[in-house]
Amino acid sequence: MNDDVTVRRVGAAEAAERGEALAQALADVLIDCVEGGASVSFMLPLPGDHALAFWRGVVEAVTRGERVLLVAEDRSGRIVGTVQLIMSLPDNQPHRGDVAKMLVHRSARRRGVAQRLMTALDAAAQAEGRTVLVLDTVTGGDAERLYERAGWQRVGSVPRYALMPTGEFCATTFFYKHL
Repeated sequence: MNDDVTVRRVGAAEAAERGEALAQALADVLIDCVEGGASVSFMLPLPGDHALAFWRGVVEAVTRGERVLLVAEDRSGRIVGTVQLIMSLPDNQPHRGDVAKMLVHRSARRRGVAQRLMTALDAAAQAEGRTVLVLDTVTGGDAERLYERAGWQRVGSVPRYALMPTGEFCATTFFYKHL
């Protein structure tokens, strides 16, 4: 694990005050991940304005308390990873959270950043009163192993659920975790 990377929660006040800078930094991570082959809802080529628009929406959701946004930063303060907890769910699911956009810049991989993000996510979810978390990921990818090591339970997979950034189909595996 790398002690040069810290994980923290972006609060609503910071999101409101520094939203554009945060969105730009997070867009850079997203573009790098998609260019590296990550199937995270976006296709190649991923225009910067499209990635930026997505993150502006996330930052706005953080200011409204609808999402928890965690970031991993290197010593220089550059964001190298992120994960979100979506909390704006139906009325009958106040105990649940959806995990979204677990991303680590390729330059920061294999250093324990993803594991730290997931540990911090569990703590943030518990602080928000969430006891059931769900997520999905590309079947056979590195993230599957990460989630299994972190105590997530595999539910199953759906063939041809999504597309890779280059356009070919991929299966998606669903996981849950009770906190």
